[in-house]
Amino acid sequence: MSTAVIVFAKAPVAGGAKTRLAPALGEAGAAALAERMLRHALAQAVAAGIGPVELCAAPDASHPVLRQAAEACGASLAEQGPGDLGQRMHRALARRLVQHPQVLLIGTDAPALDAAILRQAAEVLRDHDAVFVPALDGGYALVGLRKADPRTFIGMRWSHPRVMDDTRERLRAAGLRWQELAPVADIDEPADLAQLPAGWLDGLPVSPGGGAAPGWTPSPAHSGPREGGPGGLRG
Repeated sequence: MSTAVIVFAKAPVAGGAKTRLAPALGEAGAAALAERMLRHALAQAVAAGIGPVELCAAPDASHPVLRQAAEACGASLAEQGPGDLGQRMHRALARRLVQHPQVLLIGTDAPALDAAILRQAAEVLRDHDAVFVPALDGGYALVGLRKADPRTFIGMRWSHPRVMDDTRERLRAAGLRWQELAPVADIDEPADLAQLPAGWLDGLPVSPGGGAAPGWTPSPAHSGPREGGPGGLRG
């Protein structure tokens, strides 16, 4: 059974991506890490081999890094469109569910979310309405559905430590049958950097006190206007 995978992301631009990591990495370093996590998420989605992969970008898909990253792994490219995180996720899932019997949606902030977990999530959906991979910060890194249900997303309050708890309450109220896989770490704050796999910070343009390393010049991949959109799935 084909399972489409949607990767939710925004352009990795300095000053507009992973800004909470800037005190540790600087704006350029945070953007470089965001690009590394974006490419990793896409690579894992493709490696899972469960169905077509889409990079769904916010606020639009015009940034050259997004286009290049999608092309490099054979993913399609779409735009998240307007609205809060819940509205955008529901719209993306509903759109793909028209063409596929089940769909997974992931962010880019959880490097532990690998191809094996994606395959496991797709298998869970064979006999469940939904599947989630909770994040240790209280949100979730993956949601999978067989049917788009706005009650799961619309009107939610995001960006707080009870997002997953609130989601569980909504799932119960809707009478949906779901399963949760083992939680993973989101990389959002400087303290979270300890959760990165070995080598992930190697070569990033950072200086000891944060900020871009002396003499480093942003490439086109890390320059441009600020752009919104979620990196993880807590908001």
